Amino acid sequence: MSIRRLPEALVNRIAAGEVVERPASALKELVENAIDAGARNIAIRLSSGGLDLVEVSDDGCGMTRDDMAIAMERHATSKLPDEQIEMVATMGFRGEALPSIASVSHFTLESRTKDGDGWQRIVDHGELVSEGPAAIPAGTRVRVENLFGKVPARRKFLRTPRSEFGAAMDVVKRLAMARPDIGFSLEHDGRKSLNVQPGMSRPERVAALTAKDLAENSVPVDLEREGITLGGIASIPTFNRGVADHQYLFVNGRPVKDRLLIGAVRGAYAEMLARDRHALVALFLDLPPDMVDVNVHPAKTEVRFREPGMIRGMIVSGLRNALDQSGFRSVQRPSEAALANWQTEPAVPDPQGNIFTPSAAAQYQGNYARERISPQFADNRPAFAGLENAADEIAPLMGRAAEAHEAVPEGSAHPLGIARGQVANTYIVAEAEDGLVIVDQHAAHERLVLERMRRAMEGSQEDGKPGRAASQAMLMPEVVEITEDACDRLETRIDELSEFGLELERFGPSAMLVRATPAVLGGGDVKGLIEDLADELSAYDEALSLKERIDLVASTMACHGSVRAGRVLKVDEMNALLREMEVTPHSGQCNHGRPTWVKLALDDVEKLFGRK
Repeated sequence: MSIRRLPEALVNRIAAGEVVERPASALKELVENAIDAGARNIAIRLSSGGLDLVEVSDDGCGMTRDDMAIAMERHATSKLPDEQIEMVATMGFRGEALPSIASVSHFTLESRTKDGDGWQRIVDHGELVSEGPAAIPAGTRVRVENLFGKVPARRKFLRTPRSEFGAAMDVVKRLAMARPDIGFSLEHDGRKSLNVQPGMSRPERVAALTAKDLAENSVPVDLEREGITLGGIASIPTFNRGVADHQYLFVNGRPVKDRLLIGAVRGAYAEMLARDRHALVALFLDLPPDMVDVNVHPAKTEVRFREPGMIRGMIVSGLRNALDQSGFRSVQRPSEAALANWQTEPAVPDPQGNIFTPSAAAQYQGNYARERISPQFADNRPAFAGLENAADEIAPLMGRAAEAHEAVPEGSAHPLGIARGQVANTYIVAEAEDGLVIVDQHAAHERLVLERMRRAMEGSQEDGKPGRAASQAMLMPEVVEITEDACDRLETRIDELSEFGLELERFGPSAMLVRATPAVLGGGDVKGLIEDLADELSAYDEALSLKERIDLVASTMACHGSVRAGRVLKVDEMNALLREMEVTPHSGQCNHGRPTWVKLALDDVEKLFGRK
């Protein structure tokens, strides 16, 4: 078969297959054109998720009649003043978008410059239908109707209108985050779905497009290195999501989807998030154009960095530094669902005519049965008669604070307050100046032990051995029997584990000999520690980098060395735990990403009692 030139219409349809995959793809190209045209406001209308209509209107510079005709030709663009494509600074530059979209839809282009007259061109699936004057304000309006209407093989692979609308919304959100100086509005089937005003700051714009609570549960990211700047915001670890859809990366103002971001964010949040939870981040990377290639994908959604290792390290460092500044912060309020669980029971008269609920009576008995009741008080309250002798039949409190030997300090001097008691031998209840703080003692101490181990690894211990945690030799080495393959995995990591103060030795085919444990653990369940380490290495050893494996080992050890739920703490122990949390980075979440403390504001307490 001889080689032949393809017809122009077929060339455009082939190009459309690369650029226009779905309505969201067409919308992305049109909005990027509006941004490059200097628009201050961009209005978008969709119908049936974009399957029936995609309309983009802007107040940019507009086009003349002649420019509109050239714009409908392939590889015609105003965004490359010279041939240095590696120095491109605009959103689009290929010059394929308009002719490609017009070849697979009913396409209407209207535009007017500030000093000129409006003009209109209508193209139906690649064929010019009509052109003529148009009444339009300064700017450009593009209508894409019946996308893939004459290409049924392409249209049948499109998803439902709801799914297509979701993809279109994601495109608009990313572009709106990239340009907070531009106003965006999106209307779908007559309903306004998005509306953000121009002139917002980056954190305000990101919060408006993701989660309203992100602003108060995030930290700013700001780092500069070798002419590269990294900015944005990142959620504190306890403010997370079940999917990674809320992670955004922008390179020189261009939204991109890059696996580099996912890996870097995972590394930065290592041991601060559960493996099935994901942080909310929006990172803006600005670097010289010659350090990044934006011409590697037809839709320009991917980029290639000249030094990807440095970029990944910069993202990890920037996020780590920002999270270190968050200190002991956690999500500041309990969830609405948790508050909804606080309920009041209707008051019902008892047989003696007293208004008293069963739960209130039980609470009274549990808390006050041992207290002395004055005779006249008992005589005037028949419902309380006989409670003096009921103490022996009532279960004791689940937790009670030990007697304080020193004056209790005021809570206003400490952000996490002063310990007032212990509930269920698991939760510390503290009084702060502005509310009630409840601390999970096991989760909190687990994080504190992990941070101590990290400081020990950095050489901050008094043993004078940088990079090695202090160990505590066992009086009698303990033999732990596990499977042979588990022993093999631990044996290959003996040197790494020794850096944490855990000294192991192979003891036969299916046993390990433990000679020393990390000093910060203070002994504990050695057998359980070895078994858990073997299981963790089995599940994640090959998938994780060395740094991630080290963090994994430290986290597992910290879990075994922390205060367990069910242990009764004295008041001074509780306050010591609170004070250490206040000065320890990341103490607002445990090693698995769960919050270590929550605060019930005084306003919420008053609402529970009907005072507000």
